[in-house]
Amino acid sequence: MQPRRVVVTGLGALTPLGNSVDAFWQGLANGVSGADYIKQFDASKFKTRFACELKDFDPTNFMDKKDARKMDPFTQTAVIAADQAVADAKIDRNSVDVDRVGVIWGTGVGGMINFTNELKEFHSGDGTPRFSPFLITRLILDIAAGHISMRHGFRGPNFSVVSACASATNALIEAMYTIRYGKADVIISGGSENIINEPCVGGFNAMKALSERNDDPKTASRPFDLDRDGFVMGEGAGALVLESYEHAMARGAKIYVELAGGGASADAHHITAPHPEGLGAMNVMTQALKDAGLQPEDIDYINVHGTSTPLGDIAEVKAIQQVFGEAAYNLNISSTKSMTGHLLGAAGAVESITIIKSILEGLVPPTINHFTDDPQLDAKLNFTFNVAQKRDVRAALSNTFGFGGHNASVIFKKFVP
Repeated sequence: MQPRRVVVTGLGALTPLGNSVDAFWQGLANGVSGADYIKQFDASKFKTRFACELKDFDPTNFMDKKDARKMDPFTQTAVIAADQAVADAKIDRNSVDVDRVGVIWGTGVGGMINFTNELKEFHSGDGTPRFSPFLITRLILDIAAGHISMRHGFRGPNFSVVSACASATNALIEAMYTIRYGKADVIISGGSENIINEPCVGGFNAMKALSERNDDPKTASRPFDLDRDGFVMGEGAGALVLESYEHAMARGAKIYVELAGGGASADAHHITAPHPEGLGAMNVMTQALKDAGLQPEDIDYINVHGTSTPLGDIAEVKAIQQVFGEAAYNLNISSTKSMTGHLLGAAGAVESITIIKSILEGLVPPTINHFTDDPQLDAKLNFTFNVAQKRDVRAALSNTFGFGGHNASVIFKKFVP
């Protein structure tokens, strides 16, 4: 069969910059940092005492208290972002064939917060096993997709994708293929992650992956800066409604952009460190361009993985220069993790929303917190440091790379009927 075009008809987001797509975008456009000292637990004895947490977030503002207590925060944020996207797309179980509407979701860790709380309660008692009947269904990584489908009555393909920090991007790619080849008409896709708690912060500290700039959290995430010292944890969710072009047109849907292509690869190098020459990143961007039927010069903006780690930032830039050649000097490059922190398994979703908004608004958000050039990085490249830049963005690419050597890239482009 002829592959079908895939378009985006709905968006939803909960991020450290705001609890809606509009609030999120305004924060990005204005270069706002979402970092602050951790409020979810006492981090005073930890090497890192700050993160990019959600602000003014109460799940019961969005759902019934009884429903909220059945869910870990990663599922709560998934459901809320999906609700926003579904409402934005103006679809419901009465307006679509629910057997052809699915949910493909991404998360890297799943229900770690509730799991940790249950273990704390068990160990503080007399050893008698008293666990919540919701322990397992809060914990398992597929449950966010399940809750979204049940909430809206969507009975199409339903599963979750796990590839560490590439999870949401891989979910979007799977959703794209599912629609392309006729297995569904609509897929709600994206990712969520909420793991700002003791074992996760402590674990990343033990790996020496996190910034320890406790004296100035808001400037701690410094992608491409000489003095970068690790990433800043973030949390939240992003949701996209993906739809076949024909289906969207038939129901008169508002179409934001086209999801043009994607790619996936492995470094096959190290469990946490990127390939030093960026080979996996080169492969995945090359795949994405080929899948989208685009040339390097067709891309105007890359939202990079750009976590603010000493090795990762350099490897990714090397890969970009190899794939894009001279066209790299015409790109805008930015890492919005400088503002949101690293949302881990949800990063690919919120960063896809970022490039979609860049295409729609003609504005590239900045890489904030740049103070000192790194001599290992080509100063002729446009990293969009500190201030957003106006630009006609025809097509944009988002990179996400995960522990285990997982790489995924997606390309969105302006919608042309």
